[in-house]
Amino acid sequence: MLGLSKVLLNQMDTRPPNVVFDASDALFETSLALPGLRRGKVRDVYDLPSDPASAFRGYQLLLVATDRISAFDVVMPTPIAGKGRLLTQLSTFWLRFIERRGVCRTHIISTNVESLPQAAFTGGGTTREQLDGRSTIAHRAKVIPIECVVRGYLEGSGWKEYQKTGSVCGIKLRTGLRQCSKLDEPIFTPATKEEAGKHDQNISFEIAAAQVGSGLMERLRSLSLEIYAEAADYAAKRGILIADTKFEFGLLPGGEEVVLVDEALTPDSSRFWPAASFEPGRPQASFDKQYLRDYLETLVQRKQWNKAAPGPSLSPEVVAATYAKYLDAVNMLTT
Repeated sequence: MLGLSKVLLNQMDTRPPNVVFDASDALFETSLALPGLRRGKVRDVYDLPSDPASAFRGYQLLLVATDRISAFDVVMPTPIAGKGRLLTQLSTFWLRFIERRGVCRTHIISTNVESLPQAAFTGGGTTREQLDGRSTIAHRAKVIPIECVVRGYLEGSGWKEYQKTGSVCGIKLRTGLRQCSKLDEPIFTPATKEEAGKHDQNISFEIAAAQVGSGLMERLRSLSLEIYAEAADYAAKRGILIADTKFEFGLLPGGEEVVLVDEALTPDSSRFWPAASFEPGRPQASFDKQYLRDYLETLVQRKQWNKAAPGPSLSPEVVAATYAKYLDAVNMLTT
């Protein structure tokens, strides 16, 4: 497994061609001379100083996709070297795709680290080279505290809920569906947006509307379903089924314009299945972190982990195989 993964790693990387993939080059967290540091499960976020030349001066962020990986809402102590660059490449592809299709405005401004101020790199912390390929300069937006989940197939928490109630997040589904069945039409199933270490909770549309307003939730549902439809059609033509995915939206300062924020349609936020081997009634092979979840479940079964922090250390073989899954998804979708 490890030998094959090494070959895959050298076939493609999102950093400049003259930089060779090196597992020791993993970036677990960043240290920059910029204000407002917030660490998510994967991304480190900073405030950027005002730029007089920008129409959005004072409202910019720097998002850095580290090589951290989480599963069951726990950040693993072992990074997946190069994963942050793959996430950035694929998320940037999708954000531009969504904008070109005219579906929704997104937060992305640039991925060019050369535009970052030199002052950000004072103090001997993270270097510009380390940020290259994993950074997004974005419009600052007020994040709407709802995870906008779209499901096209029945798996995960949706499958578990359907087995008990015949519904998913209050949406009644027809009887007779099996694990991983394709739904008659995609459904919008919101969830709470919890802090790192806490589990997001599926909620009904009505509960979400009570939290943020019915008009706004109608808009988020419409946008989420339209983005999913466009992306799923594109991906299917390239051999990938997007089983489900989640989006986050925000409001730009000084207005009510809704924009897509954070990442979009990556293996961290979606289930990607190979279309060629799809068969309902069983778990599917995947190009996402389901491989890691399955591995961790074996540790749970052996009572070597209890799905609570801290997560277990990952072996070099698991790291390489996880990276290879992400790499396959990027190759199939963007080349």
